[in-house]
Amino acid sequence: MAEPGLVQSRMNERTDTIATLVARFRRQRPLRGGSLIITVFGDALAPRGGAATLGSLINLMRPFGLTERLVRTSVARLAADDWLAGRRVGRLSEYRLSVSGRQRFIEATRRIYAGPATEWTGRWTLVLMPGTTTARRRVIREMLRWEGFGELESGVLAHPARTPAETREHLAVAGLAEAPIILESRATGPGADRQLVRHGWDLRELAVRYARFIRHFEPLLPAVRSPLAPPEAFLVRTLLIHEYRKIHLRDPLLPPSLLPADWPGIAAYEVCRTVYERVFQAAEDHLSAVAARLDGRLPAPEPAVFRRFAGLRRG
Repeated sequence: MAEPGLVQSRMNERTDTIATLVARFRRQRPLRGGSLIITVFGDALAPRGGAATLGSLINLMRPFGLTERLVRTSVARLAADDWLAGRRVGRLSEYRLSVSGRQRFIEATRRIYAGPATEWTGRWTLVLMPGTTTARRRVIREMLRWEGFGELESGVLAHPARTPAETREHLAVAGLAEAPIILESRATGPGADRQLVRHGWDLRELAVRYARFIRHFEPLLPAVRSPLAPPEAFLVRTLLIHEYRKIHLRDPLLPPSLLPADWPGIAAYEVCRTVYERVFQAAEDHLSAVAARLDGRLPAPEPAVFRRFAGLRRG
């Protein structure tokens, strides 16, 4: 049995580690409340009905440094951008994922919690935008970059894993399925494949961001060996996924044959998976205690949530 002084020292160290994460997020300028709220909806609320009262959202976001005014402003903007839909009953209001928001989350969820790529057919999906208006080209480019597409040159994007059908379905969310030309192609050999990668993606910048993620969150591994209090667990889980998704959704998830040796994305995935699994249930307990819908408590998590990161322990 550990001595009381050692136990207290470890608890203090754990508290300091979590406080550092929260302080780092709060120092961001501007403080992007809408982005963090999207993380909470996608990671925590979507599997539990996808809705919460404005009052409970305010309570959930307060420990992150988001004021009531910022939460109100952020959810209004998210509703205007068709991520959320609101409804009122008397003086109370509730926000839920809109139809469009839920569709966008389905694919993002698959990418965020999936494991690293292992196999590859050798085929590329190419997206060409001849004759497309500048405004449409900008929207298509941004939508596909969040899917991990690389831009080989102006108006030409590529991905080694997303199929043409998946790409067209993704663009259909914004009514742009027929705007570009979508082709399937194969390079002439490994050298040409690697040349496409060099032109399409800045893997050095992505590697730097993954290394920074590891540096910030790896210190949590000892801290989460023993259970966290539910409020702390929710803080850790939310900030973990918030930072991971911002990097991972830009990652083309290239097959190992096209990646540099010792690719840090693999280690980042393992850190994220381990921390997430260890704080998941306590974070759910906090969500159950704080969040609510207009018609009462949140429903139980959907079974699919336990398949995240190749399977979470139930507890």
